[in-house]
Amino acid sequence: MIGKVAAALLLLMGMTGAGQAQSWPSKPVRVIVPITAGSAIDIVARAVSQQLATEFGQAFVVENRPGVGTTLGAAAVASSTPDGYTILFTSAALTTTPATVANLSYKVERDFVAIAPMTNTPLIMVTAHGKYKNLADFVAKAKAAKGALNYATVGYGSVSHLTTERFRLAASFEAQAVPFRGTPEIMTEIITDRIALFFSPLTAAFPLVQQGKIDALATTSRTRSSKLPNVPTTIEAGYPNSDFDFWVGMFAPAKTPSAIVEKLHQAAVKISASAEFRKAMSAIGGEPMEPMTVSQFGAYVKNELVRNAEIAKTAGLVAK
Repeated sequence: MIGKVAAALLLLMGMTGAGQAQSWPSKPVRVIVPITAGSAIDIVARAVSQQLATEFGQAFVVENRPGVGTTLGAAAVASSTPDGYTILFTSAALTTTPATVANLSYKVERDFVAIAPMTNTPLIMVTAHGKYKNLADFVAKAKAAKGALNYATVGYGSVSHLTTERFRLAASFEAQAVPFRGTPEIMTEIITDRIALFFSPLTAAFPLVQQGKIDALATTSRTRSSKLPNVPTTIEAGYPNSDFDFWVGMFAPAKTPSAIVEKLHQAAVKISASAEFRKAMSAIGGEPMEPMTVSQFGAYVKNELVRNAEIAKTAGLVAK
């Protein structure tokens, strides 16, 4: 008898979930972006949200929740009701912060479901204009400096921090991290050569490279950026295991009905392939990522968590 009751309850729950998915969305959807407006993540989120609104006939309202290395916005989504009406657009930062930020209120694998990757935006290694001939020249001078060289980050444990540490370890030189509030401030320091190195989002670096104010020595992506075709990747330049993907993807709270997750996933795949979206991403140097199923993207995120934890451990970074 108990078994029949349990089976009936499970059936009812399944029917309820199916009903929710069928009527979803019946009201506006909140899109949380855990960083300031105008950032690469924000640009991707707004481009996708606009097309999601068209696809589903409901508003997808972007809400910027910056703070504590993107963890405030992520925490807000993790604790929200898993009904499909709150989603998160975030970046590789979701997989770097667990290794470097102490006492997070959420666990990525437990509290989020990965929906779809949207784009990969290469980070560009920039230095003062005319200071170095190429990447090999930079590394040689960095080694000769014996730890006196400095590099910029947008905060302890940030993507820019782990990216630089990954490259530094691959190239075998010592350097000192200097944290800043944001990229504009860092660019001023790079231009004046008070900071030797920064791995910058392409959107911030590209205009200054074009103007001859800074030099781009390499990119972190696996292939060259279409915006800077003459700039090699760090792998091409001879530094194995130095690549770092700055991806942007869509997530929902764990326990969001799988049918809703699948509807969002299918819409994301459709948007990723659209000419409109690809044009918008090209403007910021974004490269399309290979399509992944929900489970494949989840596995990718899990692997990123492991890899970034290993980078932090090797670099001697501890959660603070």
